[in-house]
Amino acid sequence: MNNITLYGADWCPDCRRAKSYLDSNNINYTFVDVDIDQEATQKVESINNGKRIIPTVIINDKPYTNPDNAKLASTLGITSKGQLILFGADWCPDCRRAKSYLNDNGVNYQFIDVDQHDWATQKVEEINKGKRIIPTILLDNQPYTNPNNAELKSLLDIDSSKEQKVYDSIIIGGGAAGLTTAIYAQRDRFDTLILEKKNIGGNAFLTEKIENYPGFNEISGPKLMERMEQQALTYGAKINTGEEVSSIDKKGDLFELKTIMGTYFTKSVILSTGSTYRKLGIPNESDLIGSGVHFCATCDGAFYRDKEVIVIGGGNSALEEGIFLAGFCKKVKIINRSEEFKASKTYIEKLETIDNIEVYTNTTPISFTKNDKSLFKGVMVKNNQTNEETELTADGAFIFIGLIPNTQNFKGLVDLNNQGFIQTTNLAETSVKGIFAAGDCREGAIAQVAAATGEGVLASYGIRNYLKQ
Repeated sequence: MNNITLYGADWCPDCRRAKSYLDSNNINYTFVDVDIDQEATQKVESINNGKRIIPTVIINDKPYTNPDNAKLASTLGITSKGQLILFGADWCPDCRRAKSYLNDNGVNYQFIDVDQHDWATQKVEEINKGKRIIPTILLDNQPYTNPNNAELKSLLDIDSSKEQKVYDSIIIGGGAAGLTTAIYAQRDRFDTLILEKKNIGGNAFLTEKIENYPGFNEISGPKLMERMEQQALTYGAKINTGEEVSSIDKKGDLFELKTIMGTYFTKSVILSTGSTYRKLGIPNESDLIGSGVHFCATCDGAFYRDKEVIVIGGGNSALEEGIFLAGFCKKVKIINRSEEFKASKTYIEKLETIDNIEVYTNTTPISFTKNDKSLFKGVMVKNNQTNEETELTADGAFIFIGLIPNTQNFKGLVDLNNQGFIQTTNLAETSVKGIFAAGDCREGAIAQVAAATGEGVLASYGIRNYLKQ
C-alpha cells in the first residue's frame, strides 16, 4: 500500500504542522528524526541538493520538500469524506473520465498507476476478486469499482449550489496577536476562524526561551503558544493551518477570502500576519539559505551541535539566539556592524560570562564564502575602521538583523507605510471598514509577545464595535 516517510525533527514547526495534518486525516506514515538518524540527514541533503530542508516527505518513492497542507491534500487525495485513492492507468478511458470529473469539481485524489506499482495491481485484483478492473477507487478505505460520474457525485456529496458558511470574523495569522483576538472574539460569541499559512505560534514559537512575558519567569516559546492555541480552541475558535490567503475582496457586506484550499466568507477580517526575517542581501546568501545560512536558531541550531557557527546582528534577537547556540555549539562568533550592541543590558551582561563566544564589533559582512564543493565555508567581513577584509570560517551562520512585515498580499487593499507596515487608527482599524490589523505587521507595533497579545485585545474590541453596527 502507500509508502509514506516523513523526515523531520520534533523542534521543526513545519514538521509539526505536516505531522498534525497527516494524523488528523488518519494517514499512515513513518516519521524519521534527522537529529537521531545520521543516514536520514544525508538522505534529506541528497534530495535537496545539499540543503537540510525539513520536512521532506517521500510518497511512493517521490520526494516532496516541505509540502504545505494543500500539497499534501492534493497529493494524497485528502477530502472531507476521507482519503480518495484512484487506481488506474493513463491509457484507460474511464480513468481519464473519472480524473477529469474530479478535477472539474476541485476534488483532491491520489492517482496510483497500476502499470508502475505491482502492489497497486495486486490491490485492485484483491478488491475485484482476481479481476484487474480500473478505475478502482478507495474512499476512506471503502472500495468502488469503476464508479460513473453520478456515483462519484453521490459518494462525494458534490453540490456546487450549496451555501457557503459565513464567519463573523476571519483572522489571518496564528501568532500571539491572532490567537488573542480569537480568544476574545469567541468569548463575545463571534464565530471565528484562524487561517495560518505555516504553524500556529508565529515567530514566538521559534523562540527557545521567553523571560519577559508576565506571569512566567521563564517559558519556552512553543509551550506558551501551545497554551494560547488550546485556549482559543477551548472557546470555540476554528484553526486551519497551511492556508495562505492570496486575495481579499469586498462582496456587499461580506469579505471573500481565497486560499489555495478554497474560498471563505466573513463579516470582518483581522490581519495579523506578523513578519519575516530580513536578509543581508550579500553575495552567495540566497544560494546557501537552508544549507549553511539560517534565520532561526531554535529551528536549525541542532544541526550544529559541537560545531562552530557565526551569528550576525547586534540586537536582542541576535544575542539571545547566540547565547542559546553557545549552549551546545563548540564556538559562536558574533558579528556586529557597530561598536555597541543595541541589545538590552541583560543580554550584554550574559554575553560577557560565556567563554565560547567571540565578538567582532565594527565589522560588516560583505559576502558568504563557499568551499570547493560549493557548500558553506564562512563569511568575508570588512573592519569598518581599517577597511581590512578577512574571512571568518565556520560550519554555519545565523542572521538576526530585523524583520519585514508580511503584508505583500495586502498592498492596494489597505494603507501601508513606506516600510510596508499596515497603518491603523483607534481600535486597530485599517483604511478599509471591517478590516483590522494587529501584531508585528502593524505600524508602530512592538515586536514582543506581551505587546502582541495586547494588540489582539484591541482588535477584538474593534471587531465587536464593527459587528454591532
